[in-house]
Amino acid sequence: MTSSSQRHATLAASAFAALLGGCASTQLDAQWTDPQMAANPLRGARVMVACEAYEMVVKHICQDQLSAEVVARGATPVMAPETTNPAPGRPLGDDQYLAAARSAGARAVLTSYITPSATAVNPGITLGIGGFGFGGGGFSGGVGVSAPIGGGGVSTGYASNTRITDAASGRLMWTARATAPPSKDINTQLSELTRAVFGAADKAQVF
Repeated sequence: MTSSSQRHATLAASAFAALLGGCASTQLDAQWTDPQMAANPLRGARVMVACEAYEMVVKHICQDQLSAEVVARGATPVMAPETTNPAPGRPLGDDQYLAAARSAGARAVLTSYITPSATAVNPGITLGIGGFGFGGGGFSGGVGVSAPIGGGGVSTGYASNTRITDAASGRLMWTARATAPPSKDINTQLSELTRAVFGAADKAQVF
């Protein structure tokens, strides 16, 4: 293979890898744990669960998924009372939940604030890989991308800012943020966000 052919092959392979690598995944952005928190403070405890979101459907999907994860860790979820946000676009303070959590016998309040983090326009991109070959001392082949083909639309990516607050003292115990890439499948996207933050909580030995 000539140096020119090798260069073309490398560029084609790099283009293909870049296209495949463009598919982002849900990731944990950051987390913080109170250094004075004892290990596994919520094991077997009652935990009030609250979700805040612009869309009611997102809120309830979030609450169901948080509750399922709490149950999976041997704790008991208690649904937070319905609240009205006086400042849309900003998370409610813990004062909105603490009194109700204490009355319900909850040891902590688990709150997840779900917000849109990114929007993508999906034109329906088709990836084509041409046949590669050699002839006459030259190299032929390549990677092609065409759009729009086959549908499209706008999808939204969400971020989850999650915190756990001690019900008795109002002290922040643990908090984390995760983001998901734009997708039309909101249920799966929220599920991945929930798994990401609870995975971090497990490493922090919250439950």
